[in-house]
Amino acid sequence: MDHPDHRDPSLQHAGPKSPPPWGTALMMTALIAAFFLLREHWNHIAGFWPYLLLAACPLMHLFHGHGRHGRHGGHGDQTGRE
Repeated sequence: MDHPDHRDPSLQHAGPKSPPPWGTALMMTALIAAFFLLREHWNHIAGFWPYLLLAACPLMHLFHGHGRHGRHGGHGDQTGRE
């Protein structure tokens, strides 16, 4: 008996794609460059950490998911409380 799902690669479950070799090399080169850049200029960058931390608070508030909060504003809750 011919089972097309065993022979047709489009019907089989494909695993996660791995990045191409040039993409991996590019990513590793960027990481090495970032390491040396941070190492050489750490004294300049370290002065901005408090400001980056303060800027992260409103950015996290703006970009977090709003669909997982449950009941905001009492939709469907008619208990009469104020």
